[in-house]
Amino acid sequence: MEEYQNSFPSLEELALRCYANDKIDVQLYTENDVKRGLRDNSGKGVVVGLTNISTIYPEKIVNGEKIPGVGELRYRGIDIDELVNGFVSDGRFGFEEVAYLLLFGELPSDKELYDFQNIIADRRTLPTNFVRDVIMKAPPESIMNSLSRSILTLASYDDKADDVSIENVLDQSLNLIAVFPMLAVYAYHAYNHYAKDESMYIHRPKAGLSTAETILTMLRPDKQYTPQEAQTLDMALVLHMEHGGGNNSTFTTRVVTSSGSDTYSTIAAALGSLKGPKHGGANIKVTQMMEDLKEKVSDYSDEKAVRQYLTDILDKKEFDKKGLIYGMGHAIYSDNDPRAAIFKRYVSKLAEEKGAKAQAEYNLYTLVERVAPEIIGEKRRMYKGVSANIDFFSGFVYSMLGLPSELYTPIFAIARIVGWSAHRIEELINAQKIMRPAYQEVSVDRHYQTLEERSKIAEKHLSV
Repeated sequence: MEEYQNSFPSLEELALRCYANDKIDVQLYTENDVKRGLRDNSGKGVVVGLTNISTIYPEKIVNGEKIPGVGELRYRGIDIDELVNGFVSDGRFGFEEVAYLLLFGELPSDKELYDFQNIIADRRTLPTNFVRDVIMKAPPESIMNSLSRSILTLASYDDKADDVSIENVLDQSLNLIAVFPMLAVYAYHAYNHYAKDESMYIHRPKAGLSTAETILTMLRPDKQYTPQEAQTLDMALVLHMEHGGGNNSTFTTRVVTSSGSDTYSTIAAALGSLKGPKHGGANIKVTQMMEDLKEKVSDYSDEKAVRQYLTDILDKKEFDKKGLIYGMGHAIYSDNDPRAAIFKRYVSKLAEEKGAKAQAEYNLYTLVERVAPEIIGEKRRMYKGVSANIDFFSGFVYSMLGLPSELYTPIFAIARIVGWSAHRIEELINAQKIMRPAYQEVSVDRHYQTLEERSKIAEKHLSV
């Protein structure tokens, strides 16, 4: 077999072979009535389950009537606007209160909220030497990968890791909700130190702080933050906490849960889904796109230049040449993402606090928010309207807060672990079957060829 040594095809050649043999004609999806991405042409998802946890609609429903142009998001039946106005008007942070609602199905009383806040704070602790032995060892550039590794390693410290009783899963979920900020921020500091040769800070969480305040305290060298900064980050966490059972990472949570798998494996799978640039990583693409826009258009108020830049993006002439204006559009919402509408108010307040430069950037964002849907409507054949989604503003907020881009998606995970946990518990209580969707074969009949026959065919191809 010496003549075959070093003759194996290159990875590039093998990749081309995969592409040639795996590519499916797009028309076949239409002919076989297959809903690509589990969605129809209007973007409506295929219904595969029932949930009490949250609801999203492209239009707001009032007294059974649809109000077009206003998207709706409800947590446990409560409209997100009403929920946010409730804790904001009382001057409270919302993360712990809303987490209680999603996990247990009802809003807490004063005592229940106080006790729950203390439960989360008391559980903000990691096993002895975990930071040194796990987080600081070979820290990857991707903090999401570090989170996944940490979550799977925590299973080794849990004597009941595979116990899927509701009581035990709830206990595990509360632990993960509490330590996610620590795992993410410590992972960033380790990466920043070992990969970028910067100083490393390991600040222990301080009792009595909200989750948003804890993140800012652990992240910043001086542990300082303003009330507006903490409130804005808290709002980001609340709005990212949950978004129905059909989003990719939550669906992943329910799929893995339906197999009977443990909490740690389930959440690690959800993290892998959220990491993708089409899901949790979208806000990074928005920030990168806007940085490119600022380099190309020096006058942020020049609407004509901004319009031309966005048109060039759609024509695949600018930014990453993929023809996408990031942060615009959503699979469900059309004319309005209610999360973006709420968040925009806090973006404005934070920009005002940060000064003239931040306000100028905020004005640029609002300009793009206004004109991008018009340009997309002109250039694309749309089945529904398009508007800015929450990812459009979140990256800008994180940059104003001084959060490194490596933490943008992990911040999303710190919020969404609550929704994942609620859906996992609901799936365990109600589901009796493992999820198993169907795929339809479109390949042609073939027959086995002997190795000798295949070798002769290959020799003929080489001689041509």
